[in-house]
Amino acid sequence: MDMSLNKKALFIATGVSLLLISFVFYGSRKLQNFDPALIIYLFGTVFAFFGIVYRYTVWLQRPPTWMYFKRTFQFFFTGKIFLHVISFAKEFIQNIGFQKFIYPRGRSRWIGHFLMATGCTMAFCVTFPLTFGWINFTMNPATSINPSRVHMYEAHFFGFKMFEFALGSFVAFVIFKALYWCSWLVIAGVLIFMRRRLTNAGLVATQTFEGDLLPLILLLAIAVTGLGLSYGYEYMKGIAYDYMAVTHAITVIMFLIWIPFGKFFHIIQRPAQIGAHIYKKEGIKRGMAVCPHTHQEFATQLHINDLKIVTKELGFDFTLEDGTSHLDLSPEGKRSRLAMAHLKARQQNGGNLFG
Repeated sequence: MDMSLNKKALFIATGVSLLLISFVFYGSRKLQNFDPALIIYLFGTVFAFFGIVYRYTVWLQRPPTWMYFKRTFQFFFTGKIFLHVISFAKEFIQNIGFQKFIYPRGRSRWIGHFLMATGCTMAFCVTFPLTFGWINFTMNPATSINPSRVHMYEAHFFGFKMFEFALGSFVAFVIFKALYWCSWLVIAGVLIFMRRRLTNAGLVATQTFEGDLLPLILLLAIAVTGLGLSYGYEYMKGIAYDYMAVTHAITVIMFLIWIPFGKFFHIIQRPAQIGAHIYKKEGIKRGMAVCPHTHQEFATQLHINDLKIVTKELGFDFTLEDGTSHLDLSPEGKRSRLAMAHLKARQQNGGNLFG
């Protein structure tokens, strides 16, 4: 078992997880602002964080991934850095914020993907700082002891007061109900995809439960039980609160554990798409590769040169006898050369082309 572990990834994941724990300790003012009721969520988050860092490190060690990763940072920190920052911000807003990459696959798919992504991202931004004790709310002492005054709440970040707002105000409504909106966005997005996966004949024939349906069920369960917590507390006088709290905790922990090992890991991988776009744009600026057989452009020369390096690292050398490489050919050129090789072999075998 120990031999199958990637030692480098294990070391990095352990170190980063310990760093996260130290941030939790000091960010919550030595656990002064940490809510003990959230301890189970903290354990699940640290486990998920360890698994994510471990798998991401292993993924980065793959020669193709590492080549993209290395080139992205080389391009980003050389030349016109300001333009790269603008390009990175634009790509991030379009493809991560608005999920533009999914729109060509269909408008309904984009709507569902956008709703789920927005709801999950907002929920992450709220729940993780709360779980870590980085954000906490307290009553303003000056207003709490005077019944005639409007009670004011103070929002703290890393123990520092950021702002205050009146209890019952619109700001309080938006802040304290933030996870409501996240849940409804996720539910709407999940239902769109569930309908598609249960009615599209092609998807029904090819999808798997653990790969396609389970992630949607988990997200739906988290959103519904999260709403159930608030509903039970506000409208049922807490009758079902304990049951909902346990059910919600189970679904959230399952989701956190599933992130490093299942389909949810693509959430972590998706930002790397921005690096791939930067790589492509930089390659176009540096010139296109021309196929020696078709005499047409088919890829960037940068990509072809890096592909030669990566394939050699993987144990495949496509260098030809004349010093050129089979990778210099476009897909059409490769197919044509393969057909010519077959024809030559047939001709050398007595000229019989059909037997």
